[in-house]
Amino acid sequence: MRIEFHPAVPGELEEIRNYYDQASPGLGQAFVDEFEKQVLSIHAMPTRWMAVRDDLRRALMRRFPYVIFFRVIDASTLRITLVRHSRRHPSFGSDRS
Repeated sequence: MRIEFHPAVPGELEEIRNYYDQASPGLGQAFVDEFEKQVLSIHAMPTRWMAVRDDLRRALMRRFPYVIFFRVIDASTLRITLVRHSRRHPSFGSDRS
């Protein structure tokens, strides 16, 4: 299964990484490492994660207060649509496909 990202996701990850690196050097890379690990878990078993609306699913990150939203597009494609802080308004990013 191929993993693709919504065009806004790389920018969001960079923003989050920079925020954590300013708080504590190296913490940004720890965030990215956990994100990548979680994406691999999603990839391994995408239907394990809770569906929040139609085909949109979410996976919570363990160490950081972020949620990864994704869709299984078809049998060969997984699309990460949003990485959102858990305290951000629920409507943020809800229009992404």
